[in-house]
Amino acid sequence: MIDRSVANTGLRRLTVHQWFLLMLAAITVVVMIFGVVGAVMLERTTHLTGDLVDRISPARIEAAELQGSLLDQETGVRGFLLTGNRQLLEPYESGVADERRLYERIEELVGDQPKLLAHLHEIRQAAAGWRRDYAEPLMAERQADQPITTTQMEVGQPEFDRIRVLLGTLNDSLAQTRQEARDSLVAAQRLRDWMFIAMVVMFLVAGLAMAVLLRRAVVRPLDELRMASREVAEGNFGHPIPAHGPSDIREVALDVDEMRSKILAALEVSRDHEATLGQQAADLDAQAVELRRSNAELEQFAYVASHDLQEPLRKIATFCQLLEKRYVDVLDDRGRQYIHFAVDGATRMQGLINDLLSYSRVGRLYDARRPVNLRLKLDKALDNLAAGLDESGATVEAPEDLPQITGDPMLLTMLWQNLIGNAVKFRHPDRPPVIRIGCEQEEEGEWRFCVTDNGIGVSAEFADKIFVIFQRLHNREAYGGTGIGLAMCKKIVENHGGRIWLDTTYEGEGTRICFTLRSDTLSSEARFAAATASSEGPRV
Repeated sequence: MIDRSVANTGLRRLTVHQWFLLMLAAITVVVMIFGVVGAVMLERTTHLTGDLVDRISPARIEAAELQGSLLDQETGVRGFLLTGNRQLLEPYESGVADERRLYERIEELVGDQPKLLAHLHEIRQAAAGWRRDYAEPLMAERQADQPITTTQMEVGQPEFDRIRVLLGTLNDSLAQTRQEARDSLVAAQRLRDWMFIAMVVMFLVAGLAMAVLLRRAVVRPLDELRMASREVAEGNFGHPIPAHGPSDIREVALDVDEMRSKILAALEVSRDHEATLGQQAADLDAQAVELRRSNAELEQFAYVASHDLQEPLRKIATFCQLLEKRYVDVLDDRGRQYIHFAVDGATRMQGLINDLLSYSRVGRLYDARRPVNLRLKLDKALDNLAAGLDESGATVEAPEDLPQITGDPMLLTMLWQNLIGNAVKFRHPDRPPVIRIGCEQEEEGEWRFCVTDNGIGVSAEFADKIFVIFQRLHNREAYGGTGIGLAMCKKIVENHGGRIWLDTTYEGEGTRICFTLRSDTLSSEARFAAATASSEGPRV
């Protein structure tokens, strides 16, 4: 059997529910990572696109306009210096106004580009220097109607050529910056596309890995448990139950394996019991054969006892009586007394043999079981005892209705007859016998009967002795009989699955003897047990 404390280590402690939560957490982490990366890449491409479209390209356009405004200024100054027409200064003035606006606009667009700002500042300084050192002084002289020579007009040309160079440098820098932004945007878009492809691939790989993990961690252990349980269910109790997978599946597997082990142990015990019961059944069969043989021998012995043993006793009694009649004149009183003792002994021996035969036949010969009305059997017993009851003046009080039980009619009649006859026999000399019969139901199917008299009574210390065969509490001169009546009652009651006892709690005058009988049919086991218990007495 697997040690549960050793098995539940590391990831093996996780249950199926926890495995699913772990997988969902892993999927969530992967989704969040790819989501963050995708968001970063989208933000970068968006930023690069915004720089290219909203800043660099407009900056190039504004630089071109700046170049145009500076050229307009030069054209306006040159035309005014040549002709003196003030209308030709309008391009100059509008160019100066546009220049200031364009400087601010370009600075706003390329404020994060120090190189471009430096070029722009150089252009601004150069343009301001050209106007201060060349354009404004000459325009002032021209407005004062002073003549401007060609040499004076050509003085500012190098300065303006330098502005053209600076404007070309600015345009080149803007073009380079724009190209760099385009290259960065293309690279970012390419990286973004690869990231999305990698994300899709990773999702597929993660799904496949989780499916494989679920198969190995949950589905396969469940399949093994199902197949092993089916093997056990089909009767292969020696097949072990594997304990793999999550902790709850292993716990179920261990519980099923423990149940299988207990079933296997119980099966082994059952097989041992079956073998023992088979041996006991064989022994009981042998004992039954021996019991039938013993009963046959007992029948033979009973036949011998009832015929062969009684025949000598009858001869002894007969010839002693003939001897007394023939030699009545010769025998004295002592001789006649001896003959009387011999006849009485033979007669009592015959009575003992007959009673012992009747005792041995209870439950063996008298066993015609059928539903019996106990009231009818009581009436029959009273009819058999009518002479003794009339002679003693006895009164018998009994219920009008008594329950019906399954038993032997003859034995139940003998039971009533022995109990009532015993009460009459041991009556008190100073009062006529009064015998009361009581009946009450103790539990379903079982009845208790009590026979109470007002006789001489029995001491509690003899409660067991009175039911032993041939046990007497009084001498033969006071009370006759063989001492077998209550022993016969005990054997009859036990043969019917009941019990009989002396009620030692009875506080009235006389004796109360109680016994139980069941109203249903006894099983063969109960009858065998009753017969076995009753066979403990001496047998003839």
